Amino acid sequence: MIAFCVRRALWMVLTLWIVFTATFFLMRAVPGGPFDGERALEPEIEMNMKRRYNLDKPLPVQYGMEMWNYCRGDFGYSFKLGDYTVNQVISEGLPISVTLGLLALSFAVTLGLVAGITSAVFRGSLTDVVLMLVATIGIALPNFVIAGICIVLFVFLIPIFPAAGWGDFSQLILPAFCLGAPYAAYVARISRTSMLDVLSQDHIRTARAKGVGPVRVVLVHAFRGALLPVVSFLGPAIAGILTGSLVVEQVFAIPGLGSHFVQAALQRDYTLAMGLVMLYTILLYSMNWIVDLSYAVLDPRVQLQ
Repeated sequence: MIAFCVRRALWMVLTLWIVFTATFFLMRAVPGGPFDGERALEPEIEMNMKRRYNLDKPLPVQYGMEMWNYCRGDFGYSFKLGDYTVNQVISEGLPISVTLGLLALSFAVTLGLVAGITSAVFRGSLTDVVLMLVATIGIALPNFVIAGICIVLFVFLIPIFPAAGWGDFSQLILPAFCLGAPYAAYVARISRTSMLDVLSQDHIRTARAKGVGPVRVVLVHAFRGALLPVVSFLGPAIAGILTGSLVVEQVFAIPGLGSHFVQAALQRDYTLAMGLVMLYTILLYSMNWIVDLSYAVLDPRVQLQ
């Protein structure tokens, strides 16, 4: 376990360096800059702005200074948000995005497992067909399409939830559901397939032969084995939820990191875009790391390599 964690930590450092280097040079290779706009700045003002953000120095020097700041945990000042530092933007927006992501993941896992296990238990029935049809539609529709449909249904036709905003729990339910719905569909199909595979194994037939009830067979003997493929899927699912929240937060006007990330990319805000890219890289790598460890805990036969 210790050797596995050390290797993963070293790979994480290498991954962060590659992502940092690629993002740094790609952003500066794109035509335009952070101070380009409809109203051109006076040459003296533009020079002062570049001097403040070290853009007047050669590119290798900028790279070295930026790398040193990131090693110290200093992401610098945002180009477009006045005197806000990138660390302040992250500290304000990250709790909102994490709350939305955790609730969306809870919706995805809960709805997906219930639908998948129910479909497997009642294989071939009308319930199975309906649940898998809904899951297929959920996989085919992206989250912003689901968001538009939900807004029309539950905001205008049946006014149950507010259209946008943040601060009340009712404002959180609709965007979290729209964000987690496609992944609930994936979890439903994966859990159905894995549950059918586990239910056909010898130890399940032995449990049934000993007179164990059907509910106990499913929830006690089969559930843990059926959960393993779902846990493996949680790594990509968390990545998709984090990146998908960028669009959902824009649709529902949620003041999370998604809106800042989109605006930073559009406005050439180098420091804010770079900081958010590095933050998402750390989160995604850490989540995959946790998923691998939990997989080994659930199935002792798995060797961490």
